[in-house]
Amino acid sequence: MSRNTVNITVIICSYNRSHLLAKTLESLVDSRVPDLVEWEIIVVDNNSQDQTRVVVESLSIRFPNRIRYAFEPRPGKSFALNRGIQEALGEILFFTDDDVIVDPKWIANLMVNLEDRAWDGVSGRTLPERGFVPPRWLELNDRNLATLGCFDRGQKAFELKEAPFGNNMAYRREVFQKYGGFCTELGPQPGNLIRSEDSDFGRRVLAAGGRIRYEPSAVLFHAVPRNRIKRDYFLSWWFYKGRSEVRAFGFENRAALSFLGVPLILFRRLIAWTIRWMYSLKPSKRFLSKTNMWFVCGQILECYAKAHSPNETGAQVAMNHATKRN
Repeated sequence: MSRNTVNITVIICSYNRSHLLAKTLESLVDSRVPDLVEWEIIVVDNNSQDQTRVVVESLSIRFPNRIRYAFEPRPGKSFALNRGIQEALGEILFFTDDDVIVDPKWIANLMVNLEDRAWDGVSGRTLPERGFVPPRWLELNDRNLATLGCFDRGQKAFELKEAPFGNNMAYRREVFQKYGGFCTELGPQPGNLIRSEDSDFGRRVLAAGGRIRYEPSAVLFHAVPRNRIKRDYFLSWWFYKGRSEVRAFGFENRAALSFLGVPLILFRRLIAWTIRWMYSLKPSKRFLSKTNMWFVCGQILECYAKAHSPNETGAQVAMNHATKRN
């Protein structure tokens, strides 16, 4: 395959999830893609210690010229994402995760939006796996769906003003040439659950005037393993989400009064959410307050860390660079 013949590359980064990855790839190869569209799948193995390479190479034999294997030894999802972009032959780059099942029309329904040059990127609808029933303490709102890797903004298409989720998005290759790749100071890696590499990139595109469309017909289903339906998982996720937001974008009010580098308003927010947690009677509302407490604690820790580090984060440098170029 040469770049002249490939329209689409689907990039999947994987780390020690070979048992789920096989199901994802099998759902992808069953995609209903228009005959005139040439497309490929690249799996970037981010230094896995399981059977990831065996799974990918086995499927690549079954589906020749469809699935390719790439290896990225540096730990961290952003390194793997950037390797996938480097290896891709397609002019439109799709991104999803190694623990999803894609609808057969996912590729076609995302792709049709990028035939219109008015759009730089497009995002679809990510739902929990079929048959998922939440526990009593978990309300399925946008916030909690995000913790499960799900993104659902309804069944009508519109222009997004927020960054899409990394498991269901596509951009033209030229967008990465224009705005750079994924920030390697963000993105999960072993021992560190800092995220927001997808949000950082999407916000860079939007801040520079790029346009991203929400396409609800491009559906995939995200796995919800038992270890994620635990309170501790949600608390940890929101703690690291708080850290990620500050690391990627700083605090929203740079002029706020602070103590030891931490804006005082964060301490007030922590007290407010603690009071709500203590006095809420409904289990789902009580737990929501507790996740907000942990989110603010993550922000506090990262603000303190940033105040005692003289250097900007890579995400801020990338944002400044993109803004200056446009």
